[in-house]
Amino acid sequence: MKSSRDSLRILTKDIVSCERCPRLRRYCAEVARVKRRAYRDEDYWGKPVPGFGDPQARLAIIGLAPGAHGANRTGRIFTGDRSGDFLYRALFENNFANQPESRAIGDGLSLTDAYLTGPVRCAPPDNKPSPAEFARCRHYMERELDLLSRVRVVVVLGKLGNDAYLGMLKDRGVIESRAQFPFGHGREHAIPKAPGLLGCYHPSQQNTSTGRLTAAMLRDIFARAREIIES
Repeated sequence: MKSSRDSLRILTKDIVSCERCPRLRRYCAEVARVKRRAYRDEDYWGKPVPGFGDPQARLAIIGLAPGAHGANRTGRIFTGDRSGDFLYRALFENNFANQPESRAIGDGLSLTDAYLTGPVRCAPPDNKPSPAEFARCRHYMERELDLLSRVRVVVVLGKLGNDAYLGMLKDRGVIESRAQFPFGHGREHAIPKAPGLLGCYHPSQQNTSTGRLTAAMLRDIFARAREIIES
């Protein structure tokens, strides 16, 4: 019988080799070919990005999609851009990460009791996946969450991540309507037969540069997640 770690490793291979969304694959490949000037000497990942974290996690964190010059460059979710800088620092401050930053695969970062995933695995143009791309890709997130059998709370980063997760629960008959669980920063929902749900603004540069999401606000979200899983 395969362990969760082995099953996640197999799933990672499936994700990285995926070619289901031609528009996204063309865009990621073109970004990796042209590159941003600041990273012109680097080899871009340019492939779908798998989840990352502890197979025994009690906390699952759902984002949206890789950044064109972040995870699409580095190959690790929320790595190499401002969003990741905010996120991993908050995880470190709440003992979910062993270091406060994530620069590249092989930098020594590991997560404890937390796992990062998302409904879309390829960087989309203008950060806007189409509904069809969401639909084709979401099953990878579902498979990851099925393998993460110890999860007690799900933190959703932004309304689109929230809707994708609730859409999964609705399709599975766990909830009747997404409208029962409105998104809001710091808003909590208890869902029968599913982990608790905790909303958080996405740590996008737009949100963090305008002060809509501060480092303290993000730190407090994961402090609350820690309280829930330890209760």
